[in-house]
Amino acid sequence: MEIVDINDRLSFFAALFKVQENSTVGMWMLYLTIVLLCVIVFKLGFAKKLPLAKSAIIYLFLILGCTVLTFFAVFLPITEGLVVAALILIIYKIRLHQSKKQAKSEM
Repeated sequence: MEIVDINDRLSFFAALFKVQENSTVGMWMLYLTIVLLCVIVFKLGFAKKLPLAKSAIIYLFLILGCTVLTFFAVFLPITEGLVVAALILIIYKIRLHQSKKQAKSEM
């Protein structure tokens, strides 16, 4: 029977936050990182102008969904994917802003 080392299977952020050594603090840090990245991705890519109550409900469900993502993120690259998505959306928004600014100056 082969012994599997759990440290080899952890995702980058789970290993970075040392989930295997201090699970309580590590999981909270992983959870907060995922929530922050999900909010950024949602805000940059999908958010519409909504009344305060509807926005609160959306963010509540977003935060609840991040709980499930955190458990997957221990062994799967969930957080890494959110980082890539956030970077792509940030680059897109910067380019969109620049093209609008350029189009406005040409008028």
